[in-house]
Amino acid sequence: MNEELYLIPRRKKGILHFIFSRTGIVLLFVAVQIAIFYSLYNWFTDYFKWFSAFQLVFSIGMVFYLFNDTMDYSAKLTWLFLIMIFPFPSTIFLWYTKKNIGHRLVKERSREMITETKQYLKQNEQTITKPEIVDSAMDDLCRYLNRSGCFPLYENTEVRYFPLGDDMFVTLLEELKKAEKFIFLEYFIVNEGHMWGSILKILADKAAEGVDVRLMYDGMCEVSLLPHNYPEKLKKAGISCKPVAPITPFISTHYNYRDHRKILVIDGRVAFNGGVNLSDEYINIGSRFGHWKDTAVMLEGEAVQSFTLMFLQMWNMTEHEPVWEPAHTSVQAKNDGFVMPYCDCPLDGEKVGESVYIDILYRAKTYVHIMTPYLILDNELETALKYAAQRGVDVKIILPGIPDKKSAYALAKTHYQSLTGAGVGIYEYAPGFVHAKVFVSDDEKAVVGTINLDYRSLYHHFECATYLYKTKCISDIETDFQNTLSKCRKVDGESIKHEKLFYKLLGSIIKVIAPLM
Repeated sequence: MNEELYLIPRRKKGILHFIFSRTGIVLLFVAVQIAIFYSLYNWFTDYFKWFSAFQLVFSIGMVFYLFNDTMDYSAKLTWLFLIMIFPFPSTIFLWYTKKNIGHRLVKERSREMITETKQYLKQNEQTITKPEIVDSAMDDLCRYLNRSGCFPLYENTEVRYFPLGDDMFVTLLEELKKAEKFIFLEYFIVNEGHMWGSILKILADKAAEGVDVRLMYDGMCEVSLLPHNYPEKLKKAGISCKPVAPITPFISTHYNYRDHRKILVIDGRVAFNGGVNLSDEYINIGSRFGHWKDTAVMLEGEAVQSFTLMFLQMWNMTEHEPVWEPAHTSVQAKNDGFVMPYCDCPLDGEKVGESVYIDILYRAKTYVHIMTPYLILDNELETALKYAAQRGVDVKIILPGIPDKKSAYALAKTHYQSLTGAGVGIYEYAPGFVHAKVFVSDDEKAVVGTINLDYRSLYHHFECATYLYKTKCISDIETDFQNTLSKCRKVDGESIKHEKLFYKLLGSIIKVIAPLM
């Protein structure tokens, strides 16, 4: 395969290139729409004599509306603050986001996909009624998850844990070379470089052999990383490709819901899931934030079916005639505990990712150990963390020591005082950036996936994760946590007191709008 097809040339960064690029044109159209809305607002203000009184009455009505709305209380406080400062524009913006303009069709299509595919994966009743599952309340969790999707609890699945993206990458390349039927990839970030170039070369070779190769990436990649015509380029190599929620010149709440999932399925035999995107920093090449700590799992066996179906549900969202390949696998995997892949959709009103985390915290007996890049908590999750610690559970959270986003870093620090005061241990990874999303508890439960402890992951993104119960690799996950902990600095009263003034001020200022970030 020609090298030009699997290594993307870096685009020029000059101002003229940006102005006349697709991104520049999109931003221009968006700016024009904002200017039109602003002009209409000024026109109403100047033309109607009683506009101020109307605005006041309208704002009071919106306050009553907010108090009776079902949204999270942290979000309510944010909207109340905005309405107090900018009454009429804020109420219009709230109405706009609640109406989901430009996103209703996607929401309806998502429901259709879930309804149409629930029949494909059935829960094995013998698995869910086993004494150890009933005693641990895993059957309750499984039933909850299946209210909004199709997430069976599986046996006969082997799980391998990777403590670094570097480790996962080596195995991923080996597994890709074994593909015979299909390769499905769905990632938040795809970026040029050694990692993606190495993967893409294998994908092109496999496509030439007749393997069905499909790639999805989040539409934001088109703005910052990949050219707009990238799907056409890959089509020349026999690879089907599409962006999810591509950016267009028209304002829409559609852009608020990003595809943050990381799924790779090979032949319905093997699946990869975790925090690792397809970009060099995830394998510690060229990281700007010190050592990049990330994690992933590889599944082999029956549970791979769920990730196959998750991919196809997203792929078929934009297909006129959806085709559902058989999700079954003939792999004879050893019985390695219980595995339950699941996803979280921002369109169904269910906070699946947060609910699973809270379930672990409330049922923990000895410890809950967490790795997350961001800590932007709502009331429910912060209460669950504090309650677990206050009843004697060893709750520890590892966060980045070198942040990728100063605003997120500052917001995380606004929770330090409250959490440490309740007995939660907070640690910062001194060598660099933690991008892992891991919960491990009591040597028997763990979650590895894409779901951060922040508003965007818990409320606004398409996410996925792998729930593990009594699998052998749980000991590997806890060992990795302890190894990572040994490289961390502990947050205590003194470090909080002497925190940089910049982060204290930034955190306190932007915390009022944290649910909108």
